[in-house]
Amino acid sequence: MISSRRNFLKAGAVAAAAAAVMPKSILAAPKSIQRVGLQLYSVRDAMKADPAATLQKVAQMGYKDVEHANYINRKFYGWDAKEFRKRLDDLGLLMPSGHTVMRAEHWDAAKNDFTDEWKYTVEDAAVLGQKYVISPWLDEKLRGSREGLLKVMDQFNKSGELCKKSGMKFGYHNHDFEFTTMVGDMRLFDFILQNTDPSLVAQQLDIGNMYGRENSAISLIDKYPGRFELMHVKDEVKSAKNNEGTGYESTIIGKGVLPVKDVLSVAKKKGGTEYLIIEQESYQGLDPVDSVKIDLQTMRKWGY
Repeated sequence: MISSRRNFLKAGAVAAAAAAVMPKSILAAPKSIQRVGLQLYSVRDAMKADPAATLQKVAQMGYKDVEHANYINRKFYGWDAKEFRKRLDDLGLLMPSGHTVMRAEHWDAAKNDFTDEWKYTVEDAAVLGQKYVISPWLDEKLRGSREGLLKVMDQFNKSGELCKKSGMKFGYHNHDFEFTTMVGDMRLFDFILQNTDPSLVAQQLDIGNMYGRENSAISLIDKYPGRFELMHVKDEVKSAKNNEGTGYESTIIGKGVLPVKDVLSVAKKKGGTEYLIIEQESYQGLDPVDSVKIDLQTMRKWGY
């Protein structure tokens, strides 16, 4: 995700002490079936201004799945879990996954257990019928040492066990730092995949965030076949505005430099990928709502 998304997550993780993940626990579908959804951060300003009208527009475009990025004080875009579930149901929308940062403060070392705040996150996700509770960030203070990261990976697995009790899985979503942060002689990205239980912890590969750091999503899928149950589908263009340092920002799918169609083909064959989630964070002057409509049309043309 681009710098605005990074700042959004940092601010949310610090300011919203109720950061947790979201709703909708649906039964596992065959991995050969892929679904196309929308990360609602793509239309964040519209969701802030009028979430009900924006969700209606998203449904009218043809989206069937959405993924949230707003869970604060046990509210999703201002609605509690039951209210939000009803809004989605009325529009024929499912929410198989949602983003909430699992922070260091969500683990009580004295009790060797999660805090109530994180348990509420999982509980509310189940009300929404979520299948995946995804953390899209790893606190910088947790990246300091191999020993500390091993404890975090253990917490990831334990979060997976907690989610499993409600028929869900915990998940992790990458940015770019996972490809530049080293744990000994191993990239943090590889460390996460090699120290989490695939039966408990799903990986959501963001093919846009990684670009400029690790440019071959196909190589990652080849290296870790079957590990990427979800994918954030993006395209990227060169940009001087991106102050994350990757030199790229997202654009309409099919208009950038990523071999998106090829990545999707490999993900379908060997990635274990079931859920394709469109996310666009920069728009080059176009309206975000119009942009995500074009994104979906492109995916449909490609057969998804």
